[in-house]
Amino acid sequence: MKRKIYGKPLVYFDNAATSQKPKQVIEAIADYYKNYNANVHRGVHKLSEEATEAFEAARKKIANFVNAGDSRQIVFTANATEAINLVAYAWGRKNIKKGDEILLTQMEHHSNLVPWQILTKEVGAKLRFIPIDGNSELIIHPPAGRAGNLELKSYLTSKTKLVAWTHVSNVLGTINPVKAIIEEISEFCILNYKFAPRVLIDGAQAVPHIPVSIQNIKPDFYVFTGHKMLGPTGVGVLYAKKELLEEMEPFLGGGDMILEVDWERSSWNYIPWKFEAGTPNIAGVIGLGAAVDYLSYLGMKNVRGHEKELTNYALEKLSKVPDLIIYGPKEIEKRGGVISFNIVKDGKVAIHPHDLASILDTEGIAIRSGHHCAQPLMKVLEIPAAARVSFYIYNTKEEVDKLIPAIEKAKKIFKI
Repeated sequence: MKRKIYGKPLVYFDNAATSQKPKQVIEAIADYYKNYNANVHRGVHKLSEEATEAFEAARKKIANFVNAGDSRQIVFTANATEAINLVAYAWGRKNIKKGDEILLTQMEHHSNLVPWQILTKEVGAKLRFIPIDGNSELIIHPPAGRAGNLELKSYLTSKTKLVAWTHVSNVLGTINPVKAIIEEISEFCILNYKFAPRVLIDGAQAVPHIPVSIQNIKPDFYVFTGHKMLGPTGVGVLYAKKELLEEMEPFLGGGDMILEVDWERSSWNYIPWKFEAGTPNIAGVIGLGAAVDYLSYLGMKNVRGHEKELTNYALEKLSKVPDLIIYGPKEIEKRGGVISFNIVKDGKVAIHPHDLASILDTEGIAIRSGHHCAQPLMKVLEIPAAARVSFYIYNTKEEVDKLIPAIEKAKKIFKI
């Protein structure tokens, strides 16, 4: 994007909120609308056949991109939030009962908290939370040489029916070792309780930035969204194991999710269409397919390498700014391309992140400020809010160099 903000070249550091879109994605969407705009799955005419072919081809691309296996395990939703709500309603209300427990973490986005609050309140279940340590990591193992400290198995009981957590924190940047955690949960619970709780992973901040193999991680549910990975808004993805999708009741009723409808009863379509009621976001799905093509061409290891180098560079620069506190793991290998920070004086936030973001905006630098849809985490960190810069494939070290003097300008204005 060549746009200028207040006469200065745009520096876009708000990628954890949404990413910019390459022309290939925009052109793929425009091509659909210009040349084969039609509804999918329902028509036998040429345009409908072409639209259906492109729509389902995108599903296969996305399944391959995250190594999901069978593309029928990929359900399209409006976003990751809707995907989690789908699980909460279609699976949760059938399987979570009074007295059961759902285990979350202190670093969850509201999208992976509020649906479970609604569910547990409705059925009389309970939420439990894995805390974070001083390095912004989950407390899942006792420190070496010390006994009696909290560890993962301390939070698991015979009542634990679901464990849900983020793959990468949108605030702290923490990359959680999801595969190892899932393996430990399964091993401990099967040994002690003769069953393993279901696992849901929020991959909204992972899939755009690091290589993800669902078949390697082996979750029961995995969600992510298109607009954070170069794709359009309005399209998200739910992966679920086939047997779970078969057992779950539909989330929404209407057209395209049925096989047959009579006056008193209906039968449901095959998966994944059973969960895709009504006309889907056809252009969005096709656009997401183009985004996957783009990222596949770049290579996700290269995407991760670029972000890691840039994040490390930014951490070094920011760490030299007096009175600036950085949140998140100290080790670059444990964090994604997200850096949250505050200007702190005498133990208190000296410049509210909204004020800081406004001043940076006058320099053409777009950052995020606020609680980042993680208000409980803000309470854990004992701060009202945080400023956040987040990187993607098009960001550069030269842009980071512009960030530092802009922060110093804010400090000068506030006499810090």
